[in-house]
Amino acid sequence: MTSNSTVIVRDSGFAAEDWPHPFTPLAEVTPDTLALDLPAEADPDTLTLDALQIIRIPFASFADGRGFTLARRLRLRGYAGRLRAAGHVIADQYAMARRAGFDEVEIPAALAARQPEAQWLARADWRAHDYQARLRG
Repeated sequence: MTSNSTVIVRDSGFAAEDWPHPFTPLAEVTPDTLALDLPAEADPDTLTLDALQIIRIPFASFADGRGFTLARRLRLRGYAGRLRAAGHVIADQYAMARRAGFDEVEIPAALAARQPEAQWLARADWRAHDYQARLRG
C-alpha cells in the first residue's frame, strides 16, 4: 500500500513516507522481520513482537473497527514500536486511532484530497477531546 499514492497522517499533519523497508505479510514473517502487514483478524497473542519496528494494520472499510481493537491489544501486550493504521480511515476517526495506540495513519492520496490536512489537524489534539478529559475538566 505504501507508495507515492499515499499520505502519512501524524499529529503534526501530512507527511511523506519515511519507512525505508518493505512490509512483510504475516504468512512470510521470519525472526528478522522489521515491518509487518498484520491483518485486522490476526491474533496478536501468536506473534513474537521483539524484532518488529513497525506494524501496519489495514482498514478495508471505515466501518470496520477490528483494527482499533487489534492496536489496543498489541499495546497491552507491550508492543512499543511504530503502529500504523492504513487504508480506509477517515479524519473523524483519527482521535480514536491515536487513543487505540496507533502512531500514524496511512491514507490514499485521493482521500487526502477529499479530507485535507486541516480536517486531520482539527483532531490532532486527541488527548484533549476524549470523554475522560471532559469529565476531569
